[in-house]
Amino acid sequence: MDFELSEEHRLIKDTARRIAREVVAPRAKEVDETQEYPEDFFQAFKQAGLLGMPIPESMGGTGNGILPLCLAIEEVAKYECGAGLMFVLSGLPTRPIVFGGNREQQQAYLPSAASGDTKMAFCLTEPDHGSDAANLETRAVRDGDDYVLNGNKVYISGGTVADYLTVFARTGGPGARGISAFVVDAHAPGVNIDRTDDKMGVRSVPTAHFSFNDVRVPAENLLGGEEGKGFNTAMLTLNSMRPTVGARGVGLAEGAAGYAMEWAREREAFGSKVLDFQAIQFMFADMAIQIEAARNLVYKAAWNVDRGMYTREHAHHLSIAKAFATEMANKVAFDALQVLGAQGYMKDHPLERHYRDARQLMIVEGTSQVQRVVISRAMIDRNLVYG
Repeated sequence: MDFELSEEHRLIKDTARRIAREVVAPRAKEVDETQEYPEDFFQAFKQAGLLGMPIPESMGGTGNGILPLCLAIEEVAKYECGAGLMFVLSGLPTRPIVFGGNREQQQAYLPSAASGDTKMAFCLTEPDHGSDAANLETRAVRDGDDYVLNGNKVYISGGTVADYLTVFARTGGPGARGISAFVVDAHAPGVNIDRTDDKMGVRSVPTAHFSFNDVRVPAENLLGGEEGKGFNTAMLTLNSMRPTVGARGVGLAEGAAGYAMEWAREREAFGSKVLDFQAIQFMFADMAIQIEAARNLVYKAAWNVDRGMYTREHAHHLSIAKAFATEMANKVAFDALQVLGAQGYMKDHPLERHYRDARQLMIVEGTSQVQRVVISRAMIDRNLVYG
């Protein structure tokens, strides 16, 4: 068991840290306030060659893996959680093509996504079906050489800037077996962005509500060329990407704790520095314990994914990392803000933004409650055994 990062990993981490400090940090407050997609962040990631990490080399990516992707996410999320989400979106919409696409589809869409020449978005959630993904209502009906797509998708991160969408729709009967996956041109006739959300946090990356009205999708865009495989593809994608959401939590917590620590070093109260009070010192100690525990869970989960351990029998380890790290981020953001007292509540400091941003992480890509369903089932089925 080796806990040392490789030279490649350290290079990726250092590159992401440089971009985080030079590009992301100076504009973190601004992009939260304007709610405008930070194209300059994306271009910096593109120029550094960091967008192809979750895509294998054989499919046009750099093939570094999920652990290096988590390292990059952690660095940028220290300053702005949406920047971490932008890295997640290099994998979330492309992994369905990696897992479920045929060679022609992989070569058609993945190299340009890996290079940053195109952007993609992942369209699973519907108005009446979030966690209950097996009961999607969006439907695709075969009509000659096309499928005709009708339905609605909501809360689609990065949807406003996407060139292509990976869309999950029902092609057969009820339940998971009736779901298929497609690559859809985001600008095709009948694809509409009905609105974007005025979100509590992570405001730099807009979430869009899509409607599909008789959208004609070429049959060759059915992932894998076979109906009924979409649900499994979606689950493999979400499983393999869970560590990246945890990494956003780890980075956010590090950023919040670090900022609060430097403030406490300088701020005086009752004739002493705030950091001199043991009550405050213990708060920071608790933050460190939680951050280190979460980081180790996330790194191990990412390492497992890179070893191919993301199928159902391994899913509980990924769920544990995601649930713990995202809940930890909320606790650390809460405590870091508390250290600053009234100042932490003000927008003069980034902690109120960290606090708002952290709340998203316990919801996206499987709520904390869904993660506990996965974990408890593993225990019941004896895939996770103690004693």
